[in-house]
Amino acid sequence: MSLLVPYDGTWPTQANDEMQRWHDTVKGLITVHHIGSTSVHGLPAKPILDLLPVFTDEAAADASRGAIEEMGYEWMGAFGLDGRRYCRRIDPATGERRVHAHAYVQGHADIRRHLAFRDALRANASLRAAYASVKGACAARHPDGGAEYGTCKSTWIAKTEARALERYL
Repeated sequence: MSLLVPYDGTWPTQANDEMQRWHDTVKGLITVHHIGSTSVHGLPAKPILDLLPVFTDEAAADASRGAIEEMGYEWMGAFGLDGRRYCRRIDPATGERRVHAHAYVQGHADIRRHLAFRDALRANASLRAAYASVKGACAARHPDGGAEYGTCKSTWIAKTEARALERYL
């Protein structure tokens, strides 16, 4: 199986459905954003939705753990990023990851970073094509994905994020 798949037009609907589950189940949320490659029309991606839940405060974020786990997510804590609460949902029938949730408290800098990168890709076809090329090359070198795949893309992403943050409102 290929690490990346062509863009799937059902990803936005799947993300909206999952975001609605969060809103219906988790208290203390301000909003939930669809981020990552599945949120950018036309971009090939790993078929895993990335969500960005934003909480009112630290207490609400920490108190949400039980509700999030009841929705079928595995609570991973910060998982290497200060201020984040990372959760993932794995399809029990297939064992495949379906959703990654990168939750933060309002005002955290990583919220702006994720949204700036997503919005830059959405707005610029040349940038999307360049990212698709980088992703394809990295997937070819690291077909199993994992940390090596992420590291392969990291320099390009960091430069693009920095430029996107300069322009992001």
